[in-house]
Amino acid sequence: MDNEYTPDLYELEDEEGNKQTFELLDIMDYEDERYYALTPYFEGDDAQAMLEDSGEVVILKSEFDEQTGEEILASIDDDDLYEKIGGLFMERIEEMFEFDDDDDSEDGILQ
Repeated sequence: MDNEYTPDLYELEDEEGNKQTFELLDIMDYEDERYYALTPYFEGDDAQAMLEDSGEVVILKSEFDEQTGEEILASIDDDDLYEKIGGLFMERIEEMFEFDDDDDSEDGILQ
């Protein structure tokens, strides 16, 4: 059985042309729009950078390029909307990684 994890990776380019790879954490639809939560991705020699990473989560909105018809990920310019979507994603992410402390204590595992 192969239990190897393969992350969904996106290479994004900022306004200055700098490219960085991000790992997809979650996708959410909200009010007829699609949003992506991503975090910087590190591998190989960049493992130390991962340990030093602040745990940054980037929230982007899905848009379609009218010229190419392709989906693009764009920043959210409205600060209130960004905060709203960010909060919803954080709730979802916390639920995904929530651990039941009662189960651990029954097994004799100290936290």
